[in-house]
Amino acid sequence: MEEIRKIVDKYDESYVREKLITVANINTFAHTFYKDVADIYDAITRVRNIERNPTGFSINEAPILGLLVRAWKLLKEIIYYYEQNNAEIISILERPLIEGCVVAGYLLKGNDEIMKDYRKCSYKDRLRILRNLEEGSPFFETKAGKRLATSVRGKLAMENLTINDFEVQKQNRWKINGKTFYDIFSSIHHEDLYACTYGMMSESIHGSWNESMDFCLARNEDGTFSTFPFSHPADVRYVSPTLLFTNDPYRLWLRRIEADDQYLMGVLDWIERVNTALFRKFDDAYDG
Repeated sequence: MEEIRKIVDKYDESYVREKLITVANINTFAHTFYKDVADIYDAITRVRNIERNPTGFSINEAPILGLLVRAWKLLKEIIYYYEQNNAEIISILERPLIEGCVVAGYLLKGNDEIMKDYRKCSYKDRLRILRNLEEGSPFFETKAGKRLATSVRGKLAMENLTINDFEVQKQNRWKINGKTFYDIFSSIHHEDLYACTYGMMSESIHGSWNESMDFCLARNEDGTFSTFPFSHPADVRYVSPTLLFTNDPYRLWLRRIEADDQYLMGVLDWIERVNTALFRKFDDAYDG
């Protein structure tokens, strides 16, 4: 708690006011704020109600915690690559960040059965590994193959699962609760957001032609294409819309683990207010 308090306390009214005047100051403030938000999320994943969870979290809660840890790790990397002015790497990292936060939100609003289904869906390709092993794939005679098979078997054993426990997941084509990610996204956020955020990042074809045009190719005057070997500059303004997906899962997590302290919940509300104000400042300061 003290760790979070030290971050928030520096944002007094005079500090915020003087940092949101010029474009240069707004950009500097934004970098600092986004870094601090990631650190706050980091700290929240280390919060526990000691009476409820004296040591750690059960297998019906650990998957959510894992997604929330992944989210702040990715957010920190995204901010790092803004500092490196590398938009291409950011575009790669934003997709799993949004994906993790959306799935975490869906799981937090579900029950233990959905949680179990989520865990079991993650074994799809690991079961294929075991089938390949049974079919005599020579890879599993190698040390790497043996290590991989041992890892898969160990995870199944930890959950008391066998290869015969996945009929429902097979029938649902390995989708959580039989839902596509679009369905899950639309149940958490307005469906209109999908196409311009996660949808554009994921696309139906991995290794997208549109991504190549955006980041890897230069179009010549005669209509031909050449290599674009440089990093595209990054615009830090795009972090504010990304934060639209991050706050709610951390709020729901604190409620679930009965650690929804009034101060912590107020900090998450504060993040939303500052992020909204920052977005508006950017919109006012930039023309296009």
